[in-house]
Amino acid sequence: MSAKHPIVAITGSSGAGTTSVTRTFENIFRRESIQAAIVEGDSFHRYDRNAMKVAMVEAEETGNRNFSHFGEDANLFAELEALFRDYGEAGVGRSRKYLHDAQEAAPYEQEPGTFTRWETLPASELLFYEGLHGGVTTAKVDIARHVDLLIGVVPVINLEWIQKLHRDKSTRGYSTEAVTDVILRRMHEYVHYICPQFTRTHINFQRVPVVDTSNPFIARTIPSPDESMVVIRFANPMGFDFPYLLSMLHDSFMSRANTLVVPGGKMDLAMQLIFTPMILRLMERRKKAYAI
Repeated sequence: MSAKHPIVAITGSSGAGTTSVTRTFENIFRRESIQAAIVEGDSFHRYDRNAMKVAMVEAEETGNRNFSHFGEDANLFAELEALFRDYGEAGVGRSRKYLHDAQEAAPYEQEPGTFTRWETLPASELLFYEGLHGGVTTAKVDIARHVDLLIGVVPVINLEWIQKLHRDKSTRGYSTEAVTDVILRRMHEYVHYICPQFTRTHINFQRVPVVDTSNPFIARTIPSPDESMVVIRFANPMGFDFPYLLSMLHDSFMSRANTLVVPGGKMDLAMQLIFTPMILRLMERRKKAYAI
């Protein structure tokens, strides 16, 4: 953690909704005139799309049916920790982009599913990470310890699967069977690498549908925000003005002393109300650190 060079990380599984949460933070950064260096977690995968397919086949031939983007072998955890450490110490670091589709790849004149070259981060006041592993800790790395504000985005599992199925089928052309195979392949590493992060987060956002999602593999639509509630868990509730939040977020309630429940349609507003003052405090701390 660093006063001069703060790091904010959004961590969540594929299909959890971290990308939409990133847009909320981008709005905060733009409104408050904060220069943020934004890093996508996919840029720290070890393999590009074609190489990953080869690696999966090779892993399966050795009897490993659990090899996936969730685990250590398919990611550059040491490089990600080095980025967080270097940024926290000196506000510097290197990253790249993973080009998901033709639209992203066109400006770089590359094929979709490839990486851009590594580049030095632009000058910034804050590092913002969004991806799978912002809070990972293993025997070799402790990425979570470098993060000043770690946020988990964790829909209940059936909703997460519904969102992933609809996204991968509509935007990537995958079949239900192919997406189901990916979900099953990732389950071991989901349990060992993704879930433990949510005990290290400062705040978790968990969207819970209030409609039937009992069989996510046949769901025709994604439950809308108005068909959901959002459970917001604060690891340390001290310093938060919950009466104010309840007054601003109508139809909300406290389910525990550290847990606020809000209507799904108010998730963005809740994030704005909760995180804007937290980000401003990080900026004030940064200003004071440079003044010393």
